[in-house]
Parts: sequence; structure tokens; C-alpha cells
Amino acid sequence: MAILQVNKVSKLFGANPEQGIQLLEQGWSKTRIAKEKNITVGVNRVSFDIQEGEIFVIMGLSGSGKSTLVRLLNRLIEPTSGEILIHGKDLRKMNKEQLRNVRRKSISMVFQKFALFPHRTVLNNVEYGLEIQKTDKAKRKDAAMTALELVGLKGWEDKMPDELSGGMQQRVGLARALANDPEILLMDEAFSALDPLIRRDMQDELIELQDKMKKTIVFITHDLDEALRIGDRIALMKDGSIVQIGTPEEILTQPANDYVERFVEDVDLSKVLTASRVMRRPEAITLDRGPRVALELMRERGISNLFVIDRSKKLLGVITAEDASDALKNNRKLEEILITDGPRVGPDTLLNELFEITSLSKVPLAVVDDGGRLLGVIVRGAVLGALAGESKQEEVTPNA
Repeated sequence: MAILQVNKVSKLFGANPEQGIQLLEQGWSKTRIAKEKNITVGVNRVSFDIQEGEIFVIMGLSGSGKSTLVRLLNRLIEPTSGEILIHGKDLRKMNKEQLRNVRRKSISMVFQKFALFPHRTVLNNVEYGLEIQKTDKAKRKDAAMTALELVGLKGWEDKMPDELSGGMQQRVGLARALANDPEILLMDEAFSALDPLIRRDMQDELIELQDKMKKTIVFITHDLDEALRIGDRIALMKDGSIVQIGTPEEILTQPANDYVERFVEDVDLSKVLTASRVMRRPEAITLDRGPRVALELMRERGISNLFVIDRSKKLLGVITAEDASDALKNNRKLEEILITDGPRVGPDTLLNELFEITSLSKVPLAVVDDGGRLLGVIVRGAVLGALAGESKQEEVTPNA
């Protein structure tokens, strides 16, 4: 379900922003409004829903409006128009005390600049939000220590911020946000000030943390690789408007317009597309069918290998046409020729992990779910075909 709903939210800067809203509704462009009315459109009638437990990435180039938008979500910047609903309650209609409670209990923010107090220890920095809420000292220390352990800083609680590296300082900022146990975590360019290697480590940390916490995260970035790596869905902004919202794969393979297509044209698809993208419908039989049925099915389908499954669709192995022919001549059963150590991958395995597997394997690559149930098959050439922009030839269903 949607934990956060944004409905036609705009932010205009200038002497008469309400007039700007009317002009936008009449079809005026951002450029024309700025030139003729001296009104700057920061965010232009943006709408989206964010699901509970989702990492929702808002990205775009400098000046696209992404940082303005994230500050509208907790009213650090006041919207000019529109609705921002948390659990159905409009932030714009809340008084100061109600808004303060939301910021304390429901939404925390991690900034690009670490914003740590230099005179406070790591522990005291993490405790700060709870201290403001007048939380019992023992409880806030426990919460802060738990948060520090989550981000890998246990044992550093008595250090001062200037004794920590940039990546460690950002972990402190993240721990401070987590200590409040918020429902929604807003992260504004949180890793962009870090060196590339540390930045990737922090991305890994966030992905691991999300596996444990299942928080709702709104992540702002200008880095497409970062967005593709951590986002469940991505909203791509341009000139204050959202031009496309979709999963990383949808953004890459189904760009909404020429702008999005140009934006993603240099992305290494092998690091984004998954096995589920290139798998085909699997041909399979059960062990009780025998080698004659197996050979006939392979002949009809024009294939030289066949998967064997049980009645619950769980993969048992694979047989080859050569082995099935030999079994038929020598009155052997399928279980006697079953290859049980063939390669298997999950549907979310990235394509760049499949190159070596598919090149070395003598049998097709099986795609299975967590329970070992056969979902699809990947044949040689399908991986390269996907990277070349070819679409799937047929729909794949788990029951195939």
C-alpha cells in the first residue's frame, strides 16, 4: 500500500507564485513564466505514490528540481499547491505541532553534508534527535547504540566526528536518522560527497540495511548508475517535472521519450538487466514419462535438451537427446540419465554474471525460484541478444 502520496505538487518562487500556477495550468512553459513574470518554477505539478518498504529514487541533472522536491515531502520548503499525504493525512493541513511530530516520529532526513556537531561524540550525535524529544537517557542510548551497530560503527561511539573518515561520518548521519525509527527516510544526495569506492560501499550498506529494516526510502541522486543500483523504482526529473517513473529495467528498456533515451544510452545493460529478462519458456517433463516421450517432445520442439521436474514444478535435472536415445535403446529410465548438476540461477541474477556460466555449460541454464521451482531457460545467444536490444520472443510463466 502507498505510505506516501504526492498529488499535483508544485513549488514556485517569486512575488506571485499563485499566478504562476494558473499560467502553468494554461499551458505556459517554465521558461516563458520566468521570462515574462519573473517567477521560477522549481517543481511543476508532480504526482506519484510511494509504497511501504520501497526504495524510491528521484533523479535528474542539476536544476531539475529533485532536491526541492524532497524538501517539500517534509515541508522544509512549503509547497505552492498540491497535496502531500502520509497515511492519507495531508501535511499541508497540519499545524506546527502536528508537523513537528511527523518530523520526529515518521520522517527522518540524511543530508549530503554530514551536519554532525563537531563538539559531540558519535554517540551524542546519534542521540540528538531523541534528546530533543526528551526521550529517557537510557532508552535513547540503547536506540543510538542499536543504530550504530546497524551501520557498522559499534566501538566508535566515543570518538569525535573529526576522528572519522568521510564514509564513517555519513554512517553517523544515517545512524542518527535511524535512531528515531522513522517510517520514511529521506536521503538527499547522501553519498555524492564521498569518494567513488566509499560511495559504492555505502550503497552496499544501504542495500543490506534495507534487507533488515524494510524502511520506506526516498533517495535523491544525480548519478544514474547509483539510481539503477539501489532503486526499486526511479522517477526521472527534468525542468521541475517528472518525465518517467518506472523500475530500473523499464527506464532502460522502455524510455518514455527522447530525453530519457539519451539519458540512459551509455548505461551498461549487463549490470542492470536480469535473468528474468532473457529467459524463455522452459520445456519440461516429469520422470514418469520415459525416454520415448522425451525424444518425441524434443523432436517436435526442435530442441536437444529437456528439463525434468516433479509434480510441483521443482527442477530435478536435465536430459540430452543423445542420452535419451541411448536410454531408449538400452531400456533405461530417465532417472538413470538425469544430469542433476546443471547450472541454475535465480530470476534476479544480473546478465554480467551469466556470461561465463552460459559459455561453459553444455546444457541450457535453468532459472529457478527460491524453492527450486523451474521458471525459465536461458540459451546461448539470449544474453547477447538482450544486450543488443532484442525483446523477449515470448512471455514466460512459472507454470510453463
